[in-house]
Amino acid sequence: LYSRLREETGLDPSFHQVGSLRLASSKQRLDELHRQVAFAKTVGLQAELIGPKEACELFPPMVPDGMEGAVWLPTDGHIDPSGLAQALARGARSRGAELYVETSVQGITVERGRARAVVTDKGAIQTECVVIAGGAWSPLLARLAGVNVPLMPFAHQYVVTRPIKGVGRSLPTMRDPDKLVYFKEELGGFVMGGYERNPVHYDYDHIPADFNHKLLDPDWDRFMSLFDAAVERVPCFAEAEPIRLINGFEAFTPDGEFIMGETPEVRGLWVACGFCAHGIAGGGGVGRVMAEWIVEGQPFVDMAKMDVRRFAPQYRSKPLTLAQTHEVYATYYDIHLPMEERAAVRELRLSPLYGRLKELGATFGEKAGWERPNSFASVAEEHRATRERAGLFDFTSFSKIQVQGPGALAFLQRITANEMDKPIGSITYTQMLNARGGIECDLTVTRLAPDRFYIITGTAFGPHDLAHMRHHAPDPGLSGDEGNGSVYLDDVTSSRAVIGLWGPRARDILQSVTPDDVSNDAAPYLSARNITVGRAPVLALRVTYVGELGWELHVPTEYGVHVWDTLWSAGQPFGIAACGYHCVDTLRFEKGYRYWSAELTPEYTPYEAGLGFCVKLDKGDFIGRDALIAQRQRGVSRKLCCLVLDEGAPIVWGREPILAGDSAIGRVTGGNIGHTIGRTIAYGYLPIECAVIGARYVVEIAGASWGASVAAEPLWDPKNERIKA
Repeated sequence: LYSRLREETGLDPSFHQVGSLRLASSKQRLDELHRQVAFAKTVGLQAELIGPKEACELFPPMVPDGMEGAVWLPTDGHIDPSGLAQALARGARSRGAELYVETSVQGITVERGRARAVVTDKGAIQTECVVIAGGAWSPLLARLAGVNVPLMPFAHQYVVTRPIKGVGRSLPTMRDPDKLVYFKEELGGFVMGGYERNPVHYDYDHIPADFNHKLLDPDWDRFMSLFDAAVERVPCFAEAEPIRLINGFEAFTPDGEFIMGETPEVRGLWVACGFCAHGIAGGGGVGRVMAEWIVEGQPFVDMAKMDVRRFAPQYRSKPLTLAQTHEVYATYYDIHLPMEERAAVRELRLSPLYGRLKELGATFGEKAGWERPNSFASVAEEHRATRERAGLFDFTSFSKIQVQGPGALAFLQRITANEMDKPIGSITYTQMLNARGGIECDLTVTRLAPDRFYIITGTAFGPHDLAHMRHHAPDPGLSGDEGNGSVYLDDVTSSRAVIGLWGPRARDILQSVTPDDVSNDAAPYLSARNITVGRAPVLALRVTYVGELGWELHVPTEYGVHVWDTLWSAGQPFGIAACGYHCVDTLRFEKGYRYWSAELTPEYTPYEAGLGFCVKLDKGDFIGRDALIAQRQRGVSRKLCCLVLDEGAPIVWGREPILAGDSAIGRVTGGNIGHTIGRTIAYGYLPIECAVIGARYVVEIAGASWGASVAAEPLWDPKNERIKA
């Protein structure tokens, strides 16, 4: 987009495509660069790993001391922000847009849950679509409509120097994240900035109303923490004469990702903010995604990690948002490894079983504010215990949504791909789709009564899935069965603890502590019933995410400890083991169970994901049905495949390229070690002509190549004999 703006608009945004270097000043960083270059292959981005000598030839002012290597991106560069803004504005005007400058937004009119107008100091603008793209001011603008946008402005600084000998216009931009600094050329001198460990936030509620075209006062003391590192990499910088120190706002989010999409609270109110340092670099892509999202109803790529709907209600807390955004800024240039755990704001959402888990030696992780057990002993031991005896899991953090009312069945039939009109006590695994047939949600639905359903989805996906359902729920203003209070949606997550009991001895353990019959005849697979465990009422769901016989036991929160203790005591003679979420991951890959946001995303349909059995085209109309019919008629062009890597291969985490010769034909969506089969397992989408059982490919892991074979799935219990025992 930026390279063609001059031709399209007549304004030159001064885009200098000089390329960029990202350095590795440690061996760990070099490993990270290997992973990034590998991922770049899967998206067609030119990225080349080069040595210190080559890097210094491209950027002569720096020295190679301590450098392990670098990534060279020839299509990167830098651009003038003001010129870019003017060019984009002219392009918009030429296509019919009206721009109002020096205009103060004073209110956003919301009627019946929908945005209707923007009120300014020059009058109101009637509209059904409002996009808040106000950077650090976005929380204040969103508040006008009663909406929370969790971000925090931080003061970011960079210095501009006078011309330096040897610094020319063709010099690429350069980042040395191990030293926390970056450089670019400007008018023959340097712009140098970085991300210090002691950032300073600026409360958006205290930004002066007239703070336009202004900067914060320079903070040389704080900036000097970056100076020595900059000189180590670029010695001539020590003699550079500074012109000025720029100190301005950058808006950071609690997880470091953008905030985009339609707000769940107000229909027609959209946000595009939280871009920190990437607003200009990402502007073209953001504009395209937002336009398609608004016009077509969904974007052309998976936006789950940037979707505003990912934030749970606790992010209305400014102190929580501040603590996590501070951590994001302070660790901005850190090496962020898969399964990394945040340190800020821990022990916020606690299961009633937390004390018991801690006594058993759990190592905890964090997800959506929940403190969850990652592991107890070793993952391999927990894995084998579940396969051979029984494992006890705390799944309290699972998101739980209740759908009820006279229109509940019709609503769920419309929004899901599977058949919902099943007997009371039935459990149905299903997906909710977009109009293109892409998977928006992946969940189980239990029918508790003719007009009441109980939905279970992932810990981090509850806010997203609930917002998706509310978006498609009947308008309260309608009459009859399609509206007027016919469907009620409630988040009931906190009202129930969930204990998972799985393994070959699970029935023996459960039967020993309940007077109710839990035999296969009385409690078959994918059925739910109310039972008593010890002295507590329990909703027992015969379902599994680990590929073994067992139950999800949903317990009123106040009974959680009692049920755990009862099962733990009863399980001792059977060799029961406490197990964590890392164990779940190894078990699910052996069984081929999918995970939304990895194997399943809005970019892929159930047919592509191997979930055609969840699609019931003959049940009547539902969202995405037409797209699925068309896809079934023409056939799928890609398919989710299971790959088993050659013996000795390390673990894969996702994003690694799958290669046929020198060509990337796909990338890993996720993987792990299968402790029962004794090999590394990877999943990824392959072109349909490549999705052949036994076909051999290569998976690139941190710069090394490992052979892999496409395998029939599931690898474990292919006939489902164990889970239906």
